Amino acid sequence: MGIIESLNQTSDKAIDAGEEYYKKTQEYYKLKVFQQLATTTTMFCKIVLIGSFLFLGLILAAVAGTLALGTLIGNMVYACLIIALLLFLIAALTYKFRSSVDSFVVQNISKQFFD
Repeated sequence: MGIIESLNQTSDKAIDAGEEYYKKTQEYYKLKVFQQLATTTTMFCKIVLIGSFLFLGLILAAVAGTLALGTLIGNMVYACLIIALLLFLIAALTYKFRSSVDSFVVQNISKQFFD
């Protein structure tokens, strides 16, 4: 009977250790998911705040540049067209290099996610 009792105790210890491991692993993944959600949420909040201020600054800079260029060349319509063409050129360059922007973003996010 000693061998059977010993096997029973060993199997009980193994079951307890397995349950403990399962509980700790579950807690770890809950904390990891919370960390990732918190990081992602704060990143999006920062992007929205900083992006909105940058967009507002771009609009104001475009208006100021248009007014200054209109005064310089003496024609407000041509100044608006020149500024619009400049913004379209910037948009085209951004579109052309979008794959490098994508890879840059993926690399930075992967450091956050897999860390």
